[in-house]
Amino acid sequence: MSTPLIEIKNLKKEFLYKGQKLLAVNGISLSVYPQETLGLVGESGCGKTALARTIMRLHEPTSGDVL
Repeated sequence: MSTPLIEIKNLKKEFLYKGQKLLAVNGISLSVYPQETLGLVGESGCGKTALARTIMRLHEPTSGDVL
């Protein structure tokens, strides 16, 4: 198998909102290989944008790795 283009291991992203921690992404692990397509679907506020921005390094993960 080829090397993944994106590899995420146990990703967690928290934000501070009104003095409280808001857990946006919790324990996501996945690999995306060449010629694969990744789609993020879900209800409003479930963490899709937080995950995408963390993958693009616009946000630093609270814990876990984006390789």
